[in-house]
Amino acid sequence: MAVPAPPLLLTERCIRNSEFGASRSLPSCLQRAQTLLRFPSEHRARPTGRIAPGPGPSARLGSARLGPTAPWLRGAGAMTSPDQADRQWVRQRWPRAAGASGSAVLAGRQEGVAGAGAARPSRAELSWGGGRQRPVGYRGKGQWGTGLPRGALGKAVAWGRGGGAWPGPGPGRAAVAAERAPLGKGLGRGQGLCEVFLSSPPAVRSAGVAGGGGGGGSNDFQWCFSQVKGAIDEDVAEADIISTVEFNYSGDLLATGDKGGRVVIFQREQENKSRPHSRGEYNVYSTFQSHEPEFDYLKSLEIEEKINKIRWLPQQNAAHFLLSTNDKTIKLWKISERDKRAEGYNLKDEDGRLRDPFRITALRVPILKPMDLMVEASPRRIFANAHTYHINSISVNSDHETYLSADDLRINLWHLEITDRSFNIVDIKPANMEELTEVITAAEFHPHHCNVFVYSSSKGTIRLCDMRSSALCDRHSKFFEEPEDPSSRSFFSEIISSISDVKFSHSGRYMMTRDYLSVKVWDLNMENRPVETYQVHEYLRSKLCSLYENDCIFDKFECCWNGSDSAIMTGSYNNFFRMFDRNTRRDITLEASRESSKPRAILKPRKVCTGGKRKKDEISVDSLDFNKKILHTAWHPMENIIAVAATNNLYIFQDKIN
Repeated sequence: MAVPAPPLLLTERCIRNSEFGASRSLPSCLQRAQTLLRFPSEHRARPTGRIAPGPGPSARLGSARLGPTAPWLRGAGAMTSPDQADRQWVRQRWPRAAGASGSAVLAGRQEGVAGAGAARPSRAELSWGGGRQRPVGYRGKGQWGTGLPRGALGKAVAWGRGGGAWPGPGPGRAAVAAERAPLGKGLGRGQGLCEVFLSSPPAVRSAGVAGGGGGGGSNDFQWCFSQVKGAIDEDVAEADIISTVEFNYSGDLLATGDKGGRVVIFQREQENKSRPHSRGEYNVYSTFQSHEPEFDYLKSLEIEEKINKIRWLPQQNAAHFLLSTNDKTIKLWKISERDKRAEGYNLKDEDGRLRDPFRITALRVPILKPMDLMVEASPRRIFANAHTYHINSISVNSDHETYLSADDLRINLWHLEITDRSFNIVDIKPANMEELTEVITAAEFHPHHCNVFVYSSSKGTIRLCDMRSSALCDRHSKFFEEPEDPSSRSFFSEIISSISDVKFSHSGRYMMTRDYLSVKVWDLNMENRPVETYQVHEYLRSKLCSLYENDCIFDKFECCWNGSDSAIMTGSYNNFFRMFDRNTRRDITLEASRESSKPRAILKPRKVCTGGKRKKDEISVDSLDFNKKILHTAWHPMENIIAVAATNNLYIFQDKIN
């Protein structure tokens, strides 16, 4: 029997056993290569099950050590009857809080890995009674016959049902991790990772589309209107158009930036006890001018004040910090409250005028007096003169000390305390600009690994880089690209394949990209194609010519995850926005409109008719208003509350329990 390797945290193991940093032979990103040479890893790791303690829960959760591999964590696509090692694994003690009774459910989902069999979900359940220290039964469909298919992802959530409760910090917060190695051809070491999470009872329902709770959530819900911010005027000033939306880490603050350089922060009020079914509303907390229009005299270039991105920093004290950027300059803002003021100065009067030093005859001790609450926004750092081209992305690192900023051709790494220098970590500018074939469109740090980041390009490719391999990450560690179907190629293929946004999932296992017509979910361990593809507005494919003429084809739509990574959201035209449930594969189209802005009004699903006889509740594709578009969306990190920016209005929706 193989001796299990020393336990490692999932975040560390995911990097150590994968191909982050492995040298690979790839054609230059600046050449139009028709084929991409891929070399499978020379190493194949024998699957060994192991359990590791996670941050937060007590050591009890990580006290058990898996010896032989669990049956459904085997790399093979099919398994025979359990051997003695597997039976021994089932009999092992299951770590849990004393006196609690509960169950752990492991469900597998085929993610479409090349070489895998047909999608065949399997389910195995371990159950125990209160006070027992090991499973009292093992049951499930296909537990010995098939296990999980190759490349499948299995997750388990366990919680107490009786007197005890898990000491974990919340759902999916890394309590236990198990790993298996892949056997699929061409897959590198560590790919096809299988995760198991044990945690406390989920405080957040799994988000689903309207009319049903996805992700196994027991509560079905519908989306309903909550609030709308902004003027109702027909004539919208250019400066009032919202250009970015972002929740902070707790979801209590919501920041928006506009084309006029202003940042408006909304704070969530406390819930009203007289209205138990309504949650706290978001009201204006602070408004300040972040950027002003500038002029570059050397290049005769006007620099707009438009806010391109806002990123919150984790809260460390009573104050809040955020980064905001326009095309050239990044600023770190401190938002703090003040409800007291000092009076009784020696060198100045109460109105602020300086006193004559020769008339001061006594020494006074200033005192603090209460005052009306005032929220101050002050710039603490200004990071400038580092980008030649327009900044399109900023991302705060998981170490909370550094962040990256990306423009069309370069990515720079900054320290939050140092403003006069940055480190260039990616530079794709060719020596001859006529040889330029692609530009950087978005970049983001990994949510858990401070050395890993990704950036997307206008050619529809994503590169994952590891800063441990070299200081300049021109040579990527992973290259994600979906082969193009030659039969569907057209004049607009390169334009609509350009990626406008890339976002890591909260777990760090997946990333999501948005191009013009679709949203794709990628497994970091599979580079050749996405595991999920969702069509956002496929009905516009026949309208690409007119969209090209009015420049709408160049619109940059963003996308976002919900707090549990079970649903995604992105925008469309006619003030429509789309939501996709990853578990049930259900989708829905909703509209941000003042017509349905009555309090707690349920949003009705919208449908677009592409031809033939149009039904009563459908809208024709020829009737869509392309001037009304939702480019920016945000999802509350812990609740089913979404913020949608529609031109100069900010809509906030929440779920309604059925």
